[in-house]
Amino acid sequence: MKTVGVIGGGASGMMAAITAAQNGAKVILIEHKDRIGKKILSTGNGRCNFTNIHQEPVCYHSENPDFPWHIIEQFDARSVISFFLQLGIYSKNRNGYIYPNSDQASAVLDVLRMEIGRLGIEVRTGLECREVRPGKRGFSILTDKGTIRADRVILCAGSKAAPSTGSDGSGYDIAKRLGHRIIPVLPALVQLRCQEGFFKSIAGVRANGTAAVWSDGQCIARDTGEIQFTNYGISGIPVFQVSRYASKLLYERREVTAVIDFMPDFTKEQMYAFLSARAKTRPQKSAELFLTGLFHRKLSDLWVKLAEIPRGKAAGSLSGAELERLTFLIKELSVTVTGTNSFEQAQVCCGGVDTSEVDPDTLESSYVPGVYFAGEILDVDGMCGGYNLSFAWASGYVAGRAASVGGQKPIS
Repeated sequence: MKTVGVIGGGASGMMAAITAAQNGAKVILIEHKDRIGKKILSTGNGRCNFTNIHQEPVCYHSENPDFPWHIIEQFDARSVISFFLQLGIYSKNRNGYIYPNSDQASAVLDVLRMEIGRLGIEVRTGLECREVRPGKRGFSILTDKGTIRADRVILCAGSKAAPSTGSDGSGYDIAKRLGHRIIPVLPALVQLRCQEGFFKSIAGVRANGTAAVWSDGQCIARDTGEIQFTNYGISGIPVFQVSRYASKLLYERREVTAVIDFMPDFTKEQMYAFLSARAKTRPQKSAELFLTGLFHRKLSDLWVKLAEIPRGKAAGSLSGAELERLTFLIKELSVTVTGTNSFEQAQVCCGGVDTSEVDPDTLESSYVPGVYFAGEILDVDGMCGGYNLSFAWASGYVAGRAASVGGQKPIS
């Protein structure tokens, strides 16, 4: 019986450990926090959106764009749902977003822990892994409390996002010692900080719209949904979806602009025509009340101010130029992005172990046979909506299966 050491007790680590044990390996699961799986408890606002049935290659990002999908295809959403059903989780479908029927992230963690116990997996918590040393007979995993021997090692200690849950990025240093290149690790699925001083006046406002990241005159990415305004910038799912691109551009010291469209279903011409007709319908309304019922009052006040329109001016006397300025602000409010929030606020990271140095069939290191990778330590990040957990389960499954049988290619 081969011994598999799994470093990192998050989602991918637990899946890797379970899969390796189910395939006959003796498994030691090593976690530096006092308990495994803490990060799962915060997913999906405590409800754990653990996968999504709407799966496409574009849902995943990597410098090696074909890599993530090759992993997902080996353990897709149906496989995830079936796996958790066997463990006791009956799931519910909310427009493709899959949750446990209980709406409790703790239930997902509980069944994983129960399966780990059932399989007799040895769990060692409170251990800081410092290095993995290859030897003639397997590996030595050096920790702050001694050395652990293993025939194969799965490295799942990745990410710097949400460090309070245990993600301290220590796995990247271990991977580098093994000869792997680390693509710069940056916050993703995170809020964007902006330069303009007016954000304090609209802090707390939520509005549906499109958020787009621009640089060098090109739109790099965009997404539509509910945008949230803070005293320092912008947040909300559409902002999270495009934030990885802003992170990378800022890292490259390029100028980044966020452009917000508050009426994405209208063209600029349609918006101008709509505002013109609205002004004629109630010409006596003042400019400060002109957009009441259409947009949040704080947004209306901001646009009137930025358009340099006197607040008391009658709507019926607004000039074409003033209506054009309002149209532009509604359709293309442009702000300068100066940074992202820190890793503490980020849900995931972009960057990690260069996937061109990893076997896409088994997740085995191209440099050190017997070492495998899974989860966020790899240069893969997904969209909001259960995709990052989907990759954690899939990569954990692929690595755990391969490590337990010695890196053999899956049978097609």
